[in-house]
Amino acid sequence: MAQGIKETAYNFKGQTGYYKGKVRDVYFMGDKLLTIVSDRISAFDHVLPRAIPYKGQILNQIATHFLTASEDIVPNWLEANPDPNVSYGKKAEPIMIEMVVRGYLAGHAWREYQSGKRRLCGVTLPDGMKEGDRFPEPIITPATKAVEGHDEDISAEQILEQGIVTQTEWNKLSIYALQLFYRGSQMAEAQGLILVDTKYEFGRYEDDIILIDEIHTPDSSRYYILDGYDTRQKTGEKQKQLSKEFVREWLMENGFQGKADQMMPEMPDAFVSKVTSRYAELYEQLIGQPLVKADTKDITERIRSNVNNFLSK
Repeated sequence: MAQGIKETAYNFKGQTGYYKGKVRDVYFMGDKLLTIVSDRISAFDHVLPRAIPYKGQILNQIATHFLTASEDIVPNWLEANPDPNVSYGKKAEPIMIEMVVRGYLAGHAWREYQSGKRRLCGVTLPDGMKEGDRFPEPIITPATKAVEGHDEDISAEQILEQGIVTQTEWNKLSIYALQLFYRGSQMAEAQGLILVDTKYEFGRYEDDIILIDEIHTPDSSRYYILDGYDTRQKTGEKQKQLSKEFVREWLMENGFQGKADQMMPEMPDAFVSKVTSRYAELYEQLIGQPLVKADTKDITERIRSNVNNFLSK
């Protein structure tokens, strides 16, 4: 199997700090950030035990593609890609909420709906919907951005009451999130996909709000296959999708949903290879170009060399 990168422990020139996220390793460079997108994969707020080869490269290149394509909507943090797995740019003060936008009833929203709930994050959901049905208009269902542990649903009213953002900031975040979702939906449809739901993260930078982190990747978004969507909804057939949901489904089938009394199942080679293939499939369908896989023979040294060359310029 190809080599994956699960951990990084670099000491770059000018480095002032380090933070390890679920998937990204962030190296602080004064007023800049350098993020290395590892091949770790998480589900139910747990990092799975094995790295998925090429996943980090795929996520990084998809995010770069969509960040570049949305610069006219909202400024973002990205300035350069020194390596297929690496991004470099502005260091912003993160706003500690995720702007989750949903165009269709799926995933967490469907599980809540199925349990009988008709309000999600302060938003009233119509009665009589099936899994995969389209909402009359996209809805925003925010979540707290947890440093550790689970993100939690939160309403706009609670966000304002807790002073996480001002009313003016909330209005701006809402407009940005919906405009980004519409842009992402248009780009997905052009490639035969439906953007079902996604999340956006923002930060404060020089008295402005900018888009940070990744956007429209299979880790942050869910996509349905457009061809045959209407027929599948009418017949009750499960929608074909390209997202990380199949990983969650595999974990649930093997008795794991992230609960305290559950053990993480072993990931066999065949499943790891399948995950790589699914990520590559989404990349090629979403971007419309073949994936050019980077050399993974010594991925740790490759990243070190490329980043050091970039920082020395």
